[in-house]
Amino acid sequence: MSEPTGAARRRGPFEVGDQVQLTDPKGRHYTFTLEAGKNFHTHKGSFPHDELIGSPEGSVVRTTGNVAYLALRPLLPDYVLSMPRGAAVVYPKDAGQILAFADIFPGARVVEAGVGSGSLSSFLLRAIGDQGMLHSYERRADFAEIATANVERYFGGPHPAWKLTVGDLQDNLDETDVDRVILDMLAPWECLDAVKKALVPGGILCCYVATTTQLSKTVESIREIGCFAEPQPWESMIRNWHVEGLAVRPDHRMIGHTGFLVTARRLADGVEPPMRRRRPAKGAYGEDYDGPGSDRSA
Repeated sequence: MSEPTGAARRRGPFEVGDQVQLTDPKGRHYTFTLEAGKNFHTHKGSFPHDELIGSPEGSVVRTTGNVAYLALRPLLPDYVLSMPRGAAVVYPKDAGQILAFADIFPGARVVEAGVGSGSLSSFLLRAIGDQGMLHSYERRADFAEIATANVERYFGGPHPAWKLTVGDLQDNLDETDVDRVILDMLAPWECLDAVKKALVPGGILCCYVATTTQLSKTVESIREIGCFAEPQPWESMIRNWHVEGLAVRPDHRMIGHTGFLVTARRLADGVEPPMRRRRPAKGAYGEDYDGPGSDRSA
């Protein structure tokens, strides 16, 4: 049985072509690709790549300035934050939430719109494996080119489960029986008609948006289209902690707001979602609102 795509690059001694992440004594990271006969240069001196080739991960190298660097392969969260960018990347904290709450599983058939620099595509491909299917749509050809290079650099070549189309999802989507749809775009509500035709009953739509106005429009549009269960919106934040002896405290900086996530389950055809029993805040829908929860709806 052959190894999954990219797995061989994640273990064993360093080889030519491997990505290496160096960590200096201050915790700063430097990422480069191993090439025979080349030297790595810093303001603290240099060392030859050949010194790492054939060495195990977790080795320590010293520069000509006698500064020690820890050498490891970059984790995928490290890689996506250091790779070349066309558009802003989906942060690892959000990619992890998408993999978990959109329930991305091995062999899943996934459609993604808004490839950007290929960050989320890399996470999705590693989750679905070689037997899955990821069809990504990107409007801009220059972003698609950058994303392709980043994904292939991480996996060591083209991924067999990935197809990338340059164009709008709502104009080009022809897949059916899709398990998951991930929309990372300015106006995901424009794609809902196409998405509802592609998703299987019980499938999950996941939208990633940046602002509260986008969040509101996305959630209300999912409710209005009538073929999804109640959407669930949220955001996540990460705060590291400083732990040194008895000095245990939160770091002064944190990864705060990067975007909002919304998930919703596709209902069976012909089924209406159960009426929400939550009473909206007074005035939330304007003076003329007479829908569920209003005084005039009784």
